[in-house]
Amino acid sequence: MLHVDDRGPGGTVRLLILDRPERRNALDHATLDELDAVLRDTVAGVERGAHRVLVLTGAGDHFCAGADLTGVEDEAFVDKLHHVLATLRAAPLPTIAAVAGAALGGGTQLAVACDLRHATPTARFGIPAAKLGLMVDQWTVERLAGFAGQGPARAMLLATATYSGEEAFGFGLVQRLGPIEDALAWADAIAVLAPLTIAGHKLGLNEAESLPEMSPAYRAAFDQAWSSADMREGVAAFHERRPAYFRGA
Repeated sequence: MLHVDDRGPGGTVRLLILDRPERRNALDHATLDELDAVLRDTVAGVERGAHRVLVLTGAGDHFCAGADLTGVEDEAFVDKLHHVLATLRAAPLPTIAAVAGAALGGGTQLAVACDLRHATPTARFGIPAAKLGLMVDQWTVERLAGFAGQGPARAMLLATATYSGEEAFGFGLVQRLGPIEDALAWADAIAVLAPLTIAGHKLGLNEAESLPEMSPAYRAAFDQAWSSADMREGVAAFHERRPAYFRGA
C-alpha cells in the first residue's frame, strides 16, 4: 500500500509513504503498480505547477526491506521495478529518499534512484543479492558506485556489506543526517527555489550518466542469474530460514 500526502509550501511537496510495516515495507507487484501510477501523476502535476519536490519514505520503523520474496521471483516483477527506478530518475523534480531503519536490496535501489538521500544515523543500506542468487540492474550498480564510491559499492555488491546511515553520510551516499522530520523541512526549503532551474540541472546531471539500460554482457549475466538453480535455492533457503548452498549454476 502507498499513501500520498501533498504538503509543504502551497502543497508543492508530495510525500509518498510505503505502507506495509508488517513486511518492513517490502516491495510486491501491487506496491510497484501503485508507485508507477503515483509517479506518473506526479510528473503530470509538475507540468501544471502542482508539485516541486517528491519525498519517498516508509511507514513505521523502516524505509524498505527490499523485494517481498513471496511471489516476486519473476521477470514481470523485475521489469516493474526497473520501470519505477527509471521513472524516479527521470521525473522533472528533485526527489528525496527519507530513510530510517532498513533500506536493503530494492530499498537501496529506490534510495539511489532518488536525487538526494536523508537518513537517520541508524538506518541500514545494503544489497544482499548474493545471499539470494539474484542480480540488480546495471544502472543501480553505476549509480551506487557514483554516489557511494567504488569501495563501499563493491563491498555492498560483492560481499553483501551493510552500512549505517552515519557511515553512508561519511562516504557521501547520504547528504543529510538526522530525524526523518528534517527531510520534510529540507523538501520545504527546496520547494521555494526556481523549479525550471532545478529541472534543467537535474536533466544535465542525468545526461552525465549512462542511460538506465544494460549492456549485452551484463544482460546475459543478469538473465543467467535470475533463471539459475542458485536463485531458486537462495529464495527457498530464505523462506525455509536455512543457509543457502550455491553451486554456481
